Amino acid sequence: MSGIRRLFEVALRMDDVTVLAVGEPDVAVAPHIAAAACAAWERDDTDYAPNGGIAKLRSAITEKLQRDNHFHADVEQVWVTVGATQALYQAMTLLLGVGEEILVPDPGYTTFTMNARMIGAIPVPYPLRPETHHGTGPRGAHNLSHADHPNDSPQSFLPDLTQLERLVTERTRAIILNSPSNPLGVVYPRAMIERLVDFAARHDLWIISDEVYEYFTYGRDHVSPASIDTDDRVFSVYSLSKTYAMTGVRVGYLVTPKGLGATMSTVQEAAISCVAVPDQYAGLAAITGPQDAVTSASDKYRANLNAATALLDSRGIGYARPQGAFYLWVDISYASEGDVAGWAEKFLLDTRIAVAPGSAFGRSGEGWIRVCVAVDRDDLMRGLAALPAP
Repeated sequence: MSGIRRLFEVALRMDDVTVLAVGEPDVAVAPHIAAAACAAWERDDTDYAPNGGIAKLRSAITEKLQRDNHFHADVEQVWVTVGATQALYQAMTLLLGVGEEILVPDPGYTTFTMNARMIGAIPVPYPLRPETHHGTGPRGAHNLSHADHPNDSPQSFLPDLTQLERLVTERTRAIILNSPSNPLGVVYPRAMIERLVDFAARHDLWIISDEVYEYFTYGRDHVSPASIDTDDRVFSVYSLSKTYAMTGVRVGYLVTPKGLGATMSTVQEAAISCVAVPDQYAGLAAITGPQDAVTSASDKYRANLNAATALLDSRGIGYARPQGAFYLWVDISYASEGDVAGWAEKFLLDTRIAVAPGSAFGRSGEGWIRVCVAVDRDDLMRGLAALPAP
């Protein structure tokens, strides 16, 4: 169990808890999406579907990829999965053997490391630090307060290419890229994506690209590595959970390189057979229907971020200004005394406010917390106001 889930389980056993620890949008599913799922149930469309997903949904995804992600994929490259979680695991099982290595971001989404270990592979963290300067090394202090370092600097928390070169061994098979980043909210600029794709090509590595938060960027363009890749080495992972507030519906998809149709059909059958058909029709309605709810949610999260960062600025608490996703990465090292997981649990018990300890996302997250802003504004502000002052 991840450090986030462990703390969340504690919170669930308590009364009157303000939960800022998990990435759960508090907006409602758009009516046309719910109606599509209900219609499937009402017409008894509940039989098995093809392993890769219903044809209309896979076709709609290829159109979406061309329109929004700017790369072409054939239908046979698109596989509907039980959320992005299964897509990530599926990609790793295809690429990694026991004892082989995969480069994972640190801080990074918890299941990157969990998945690798479950299949006997070795996750090798590549640190993402506030002082990273496009691979040239340290440039400043740990705390990203507004006065000391511009919180909107595009250079913060980017991969250090020089360090990545040192981490590659003869056992390295793949690298995970995550932009927009969970938990950091960083959106990689095109130039960085280009360098990372070139790095993977030079070392003959596969790329697993987690793009779950693709529609939540604030003043920056989302760039899909597959739109730059010319060697067909990218596995792209997407989800409808965050975009359409469908976290419990569990619909995502994996876009593979060409030529894996027979293999993917076999592993899909063995793993899940197929995603529930009414859920797939909800996904079809989400992708092809009105996008007003997505725009509205994005506007809400951005407004929440602005309010939250203004509060943190007024209190002198350091943070990384997010360029995407819907999280705040907050520096609490002045209070956590080297054990942010223990601090977060005590903070929950004392204040009934749940935040995610940064150490749950990797060693580089020690001293930080992740706060979800896709929540009620009053809850968010109350939670941040309860943080101890530096």
